[in-house]
Amino acid sequence: MPKADPASQPWGKVLVIVPTYNEIESLERVVSHLLALVPGVDVLVVDDASPDGTGELADRLAKADRRIHAIHGTAKGGLGRAYVSGFGWAKTAGYDYVVEMDADGSHPAEALPTMLALLTTARPAPGLVIGSRWVAGGSVVNWPLHRLWLSRGANVYARVWLGLKVRDITAGYRAYPIDVAVRAAHAIDSRGYSFQIEMALRVHDAGLPIVEVPIRFHEREEGRSKMSRSVVVEAMARVTRWGARRRWEALKSALRGTPRTADSPAAKSRS
Repeated sequence: MPKADPASQPWGKVLVIVPTYNEIESLERVVSHLLALVPGVDVLVVDDASPDGTGELADRLAKADRRIHAIHGTAKGGLGRAYVSGFGWAKTAGYDYVVEMDADGSHPAEALPTMLALLTTARPAPGLVIGSRWVAGGSVVNWPLHRLWLSRGANVYARVWLGLKVRDITAGYRAYPIDVAVRAAHAIDSRGYSFQIEMALRVHDAGLPIVEVPIRFHEREEGRSKMSRSVVVEAMARVTRWGARRRWEALKSALRGTPRTADSPAAKSRS
C-alpha cells in the first residue's frame, strides 16, 4: 500500500475518500476538478462493485495519477461500509486527515481548503468539520421542493431528538482527523443518512467540537441519486431509538443524582 507524501501539503497528509456505485458518468470530472483545485490531497475511490464499469475507470485513473488510488468491494455494501473501508485504508497508509466527498459533483471542491484549514488550525481542535447546507451562507441548487423539505425535516428531527446543535447532521461532505474517524466508525453498522448521523453523534459524545462551514450544494447533473425512501426510513428509525435511549439514560442518571456519561448510546444500538 502506498504511503502518503507530505510534500507540498499545507494541511499534512489528506486523503479524500470518494465512494462510488454506478458513477461512471461523473467520477473522472469530479476527481480531476478536485485535484486541480486542491493539488495537495490524495484521492481514494472506494467502488461498491459497480456493474457499469466505474471500478475499472477508477483503476485507470489510479494508473494515470499517483495521487489517485482505488479499492473495490465484492458486493454492494452501502455507503457506511465503503467509508469504514476507506478509513482503515487511510490509517494504514499513514494519512493524518480524511475527507468524505460524493462522486456526483454535489460537494464543492472550492470549500475544501477552508474545511481543512479549520480542521488543522482551529483551537480547540475540531473532531469533525462539516460542509453544511443549512447554516448561514449555505444553500442548495436545483433540488425539487420535496427534497428540500425532506432534508430539512430529517435534520431538524435528528437535531432535536438527539440534542445536538449540528444544523446539517445528515451532510455527506466532511473532514476528520484520521484517529477520530477510525474510533467513531468502530463497529458502526449504519448506512446512508444514519451512518452520517451516528458518526456525528459519536464525535459529539467524545467531547470533540463539530464545526460547520457553509457550502453551495449542487444537485447531480449525471447519473441517478442513491437516496431512497427506505434509506430515510432506516435513518429516522435509528434516530428515534438512539434518542429514546439517550433520554432514558439521562433520566436514570438524574434519578441517581449522577452525571450522564459521555458514552454514546448510538454505540450500544446496532439494529
